[in-house]
Amino acid sequence: MAKKLSYTESVEELEAILAELEKNVDINMELISAKVKRAAHLIETCKKQLKEIDSDLERILEELE
Repeated sequence: MAKKLSYTESVEELEAILAELEKNVDINMELISAKVKRAAHLIETCKKQLKEIDSDLERILEELE
């Protein structure tokens, strides 16, 4: 089972993928496809984590009222 990445780790990996794609103009299409699929997965992971954090914060603020 793969380790669950933190939000920060996911963003760092996304930035690394972007940098690699930007600097490597001779990259082959199969590798581009794999990188874009990985980036899409990382973006989805980040969105889920942000939604969880938002829900937690809303719950905490409601409890304080």
